[in-house]
Amino acid sequence: MGERSDGSVLEIRGLRATVEGKEILKGIDLTVRQGETHALMGPNGSGKSTLANVLLGRPGYEVTAGDILLDGESILGLTPDQRAQRGLFLAFQYPVEVPGVSVVNFLRTAYKHVKGEEVSALAFRKRLKEKMELLGIDDSMVNRYVNQGFSGGEKKRNEVLQLAVLEPRIAVLDETDSGLDIDSLKTVARGLDTLRGPGLGMLIITHYQRILDYITPDFVHVMLDGRIVRSGGPELAHELERVGYEGLRRELGLEPPVGAAQGPEVGASR
Repeated sequence: MGERSDGSVLEIRGLRATVEGKEILKGIDLTVRQGETHALMGPNGSGKSTLANVLLGRPGYEVTAGDILLDGESILGLTPDQRAQRGLFLAFQYPVEVPGVSVVNFLRTAYKHVKGEEVSALAFRKRLKEKMELLGIDDSMVNRYVNQGFSGGEKKRNEVLQLAVLEPRIAVLDETDSGLDIDSLKTVARGLDTLRGPGLGMLIITHYQRILDYITPDFVHVMLDGRIVRSGGPELAHELERVGYEGLRRELGLEPPVGAAQGPEVGASR
């Protein structure tokens, strides 16, 4: 279990947001503290990835109400890089390729920018090597161009390596388990579990319970139709595995959104 800490706190208060004029987030309240691991679960189209993008300030998402606070200060007016410098991190659901830029050079540039300090190539390589050994990543991956020709598992392992190197205070992991076979899932989950501790708060966004078989969260939250409708401990994920999202919707007396296509049940074929 994650340890409580007196460190950074990410607070989401009454957050509402639209994309292309359509309201997706309809009043989100959530607090993630450094040292805690939270899982945010929900079916496709529930607003999980929208929340991740809004937290990191991706253009095209308009916050219409509420606030996002980091250590008591609003970050809504900050650019994505400014949010990263203050200790936030986003692992992408679909990491992009960066042709012509090696992983090691990309990470060194990101480290210098986020930390605001110069670091020699030798010193950085030593630091990177320590993180690679911790996560079981070999030199062949970091010497390749960022995500170019990478398998799904390699792309997600590269995201975890970025997390390890940049050492944010709060990390948002947007469906890091999507597109992974069971072996890659285990490897990625083990990497995340290795990084857990009092210095890192994690918000693991996922559709399925399966990644939570390998990294047990302190708190689980369920999002339906742009709202968090239930929160609890790790047992909540197992309940979802049993009853599915539609079962929970019926239990809570919630009507499906008009015209919305529903995602598969949690316990559906993987």
